Amino acid sequence: MTKNGDVWHLDRGVVCLKAGKDKAIRRRHPWIFSGAIARVEGDPGSGDVVVVKDAFGAVLGRGCFSPSSQIRVRMLSFDASSVDDDWVRSRIERALRLRRALVLDLRHLQQTTSARLLFGESDGLPGVIVDLYGDTAVLQCQSAGAERLRDIVVSTIIEMTKVRRMYERSDADIRTLEGLPSRKGVLHGPGLEGLVSMKERGLDFDVDVDAGHKTGFYLDQRDSRQQLRDVARGRRVLNCFCYTGGFTVAALAGGARSVVSVDSSQPALELGQHNALKNGFADETHEWLRGDCFEVLRGLHDDGERFDAVVLDPPKFAAKAEHRDRAARAYKDLMIRGLRLLDDDGLLFTFSCSGAVDRAFFRLMAGQAAFEAGRPCRVIAELGHAKCHPVAVSFPEGEYLKGLLLAV
Repeated sequence: MTKNGDVWHLDRGVVCLKAGKDKAIRRRHPWIFSGAIARVEGDPGSGDVVVVKDAFGAVLGRGCFSPSSQIRVRMLSFDASSVDDDWVRSRIERALRLRRALVLDLRHLQQTTSARLLFGESDGLPGVIVDLYGDTAVLQCQSAGAERLRDIVVSTIIEMTKVRRMYERSDADIRTLEGLPSRKGVLHGPGLEGLVSMKERGLDFDVDVDAGHKTGFYLDQRDSRQQLRDVARGRRVLNCFCYTGGFTVAALAGGARSVVSVDSSQPALELGQHNALKNGFADETHEWLRGDCFEVLRGLHDDGERFDAVVLDPPKFAAKAEHRDRAARAYKDLMIRGLRLLDDDGLLFTFSCSGAVDRAFFRLMAGQAAFEAGRPCRVIAELGHAKCHPVAVSFPEGEYLKGLLLAV
């Protein structure tokens, strides 16, 4: 694979770390921030492979350079060996092997045809995201290094998965921090005509991979949707920030008496209703409300409405650590409103996808919310990423999704 006439994996420079700044890399943390670098030898460009050395000249590994980002290097290897096309292929093959074993077992493809195939740093390919929806794989390159790996990743995914179509959604805001332009479109196969179909545990969903959030669907919530499905029978459920109805359809499939779904996006609500009907659930079992979830929660409480289960799956409230306190107030307020709508013995599914909010802090917010709402709670389960989103133990930042299942 070549880029701008050069072999992508040739070393284009050397990054020398300051004394004492090699500890995280030796523990296999993949990020090197600009403040840890003593000097850069050579003239590496965006995405170029560089050799990383400690203050005494010992080689620590190789990574991709990003001159525009505070994360100046994202590590690929953690030893003196080189990286090349075969090295990338081996990483992808290992990632696919894990998904096939845990999620996409060939004996059960009639049940599940969707998964995250590549999860960036946790699969050893920083910034590279690939999601599978039926016969379509969706690529997202989030970093300068991912951009440099793009061609070999695309060809390898097509070869190893035999997908009919590969689509790119490299349009996330994070690319601006890497000095990269927004880009999306078909990379392989037929043009995109409307929605893409996939299955999740026997349920059918249509996904908007061109304009939907992230790559089109929240695959990370698969296991939590199953948790709701397992306890939904006979319950009246409120699903806030419902997006295209993942939790709604799961609740209905579990035998929920009814589900009220709330989101601010009319297109998302329409697709959610479409997904509910696609699975055979009659109109009278599900209601769709457009509005600000905070305001809708307040209005439902004022109207005396009560539910047996409430799902709170809001968007990211804290993009950076400095936003954490502001996010904490929003999470706590949201949980207070949700708890006040629950009947006795009701269940609250509450989540944060903010990387700056860790599990301990989120649980603290839940405790404060329970106290202020006057609704003592018990933790039934800790919730988080689905199995197709494995998190490297050396990269805790990869665990962006945290959740709790609380019983009043």
